[in-house]
Amino acid sequence: MPREKSKSEKAAGKLISAIQKEWNEEIGTPQAAHSEDVIELAHELLQARDAKTMKTLLQNRTIDEFLGEFWVRRHPTIRAAIQYLERTIEQEYA
Repeated sequence: MPREKSKSEKAAGKLISAIQKEWNEEIGTPQAAHSEDVIELAHELLQARDAKTMKTLLQNRTIDEFLGEFWVRRHPTIRAAIQYLERTIEQEYA
């Protein structure tokens, strides 16, 4: 039987999808490599699988800080996915 994913794990998956859309737009440009690094960081959140482990991984940083504030500012379309993950972590962790 497949493992049930936590809400925060699902939210991290949505964040990865949002980042990948940005990366797809950048393929062939110098910015694509930086976006690949950000995708890898988001995968670390996904692999954490639950809010408690994600909080530990974040080490009291915001998701913006974890992914890189400069990159996040340059890609405002992922804001909704970040906010959703933050809310989900807080709800699950409470």
